[in-house]
Amino acid sequence: MSLYTRHLMTMVCFLCLAATPAVGQQPAGAQHDKPMPDHHAHRFDNPDELAKGFDDPARDAWQMPQRVIDALKLAPGQAVADIGSGTGYFSMRLARSTAKPTVYGVDIEPAMRDYLTKRAAAEKVTNVHAVLGGSDRTNLPAPVDVVLIVNTYHHIPNRVAYFTTLKKQLKPGARLAIVDFRKDAPEGPPAEFRMPPEQITGELAQAGFALAESHDFLPRQVFLIYTVK
Repeated sequence: MSLYTRHLMTMVCFLCLAATPAVGQQPAGAQHDKPMPDHHAHRFDNPDELAKGFDDPARDAWQMPQRVIDALKLAPGQAVADIGSGTGYFSMRLARSTAKPTVYGVDIEPAMRDYLTKRAAAEKVTNVHAVLGGSDRTNLPAPVDVVLIVNTYHHIPNRVAYFTTLKKQLKPGARLAIVDFRKDAPEGPPAEFRMPPEQITGELAQAGFALAESHDFLPRQVFLIYTVK
């Protein structure tokens, strides 16, 4: 079992324990009329520890980062936003790809922003720029050609509003790529936050996006690419 898998299993166990009512509390079943949250709220503010899992080489076997990047068909001079960039697993690979795009690694955790800034400097990668995003906006400093969101879609609240706002930060002809866990993946968020492609496409349609491509080579994740209608 890889460090990445062990970390995710630990995280899921923690979430399960956190959801268990303490003695004297009202059981979850008694609040059946309370609406389900629309996103999986979770903090990722310990990058040094999370990097052991997020950047575990064993992840490459199923994440297939090079095939994902190849499918994006990046061109020299383009700009890419890696939303939910975390420790930079995709941001660093995108920056080193053949197209050498400008990469904005966007994360809402200040600790992750600082980690990516230090990592890019240490590895002498000058085309990666860490950006502190908000829960309702990316705070991108410039328009981009491609947005990549890996294992983060389910963490975004008020997604229709979020992606409606995102459209204003896209260049003409820009593409939005979503990679997120399938229902039957051996790890990932709780089942209720694993969204089928139909739900993702429906939500993004409300925000003004249309499905352009669907790739099925990832064994644990859906991979969908959208354009602005």
